[in-house]
Amino acid sequence: MKINLVTVNLRKMTKTRRQFTPEEKHSILQEAERQGTTETARKYNLAHSVLNYWKKKYLAKGKDGLQASYSKVDPQLRFLEEENARLKKIVANQALELEFKTELLKKSDAHYRKAKK
Repeated sequence: MKINLVTVNLRKMTKTRRQFTPEEKHSILQEAERQGTTETARKYNLAHSVLNYWKKKYLAKGKDGLQASYSKVDPQLRFLEEENARLKKIVANQALELEFKTELLKKSDAHYRKAKK
């Protein structure tokens, strides 16, 4: 009886998200047309659904459809939005404080008037 031992490397595997340029996507799609989707998907370690998605986008809009569909947020705009949110929070806290102090003054004034009578 022969027992085969298999060793498995259990290193921490990290998946990094790859980003393909529109030109790379186009060349991969052309290669998939020539060599087949399955072989190309294995070669580039892509899912079939990714290739089908790229193909659908390419057929609908051409090479422009292969551009990234998300828009990058301008860092200056992001900074201004964060600053705006921070300032709104400060104003809200000050308004709440002012309302609290006003109510406290009304109560203490009423109490002072009662005591004076």
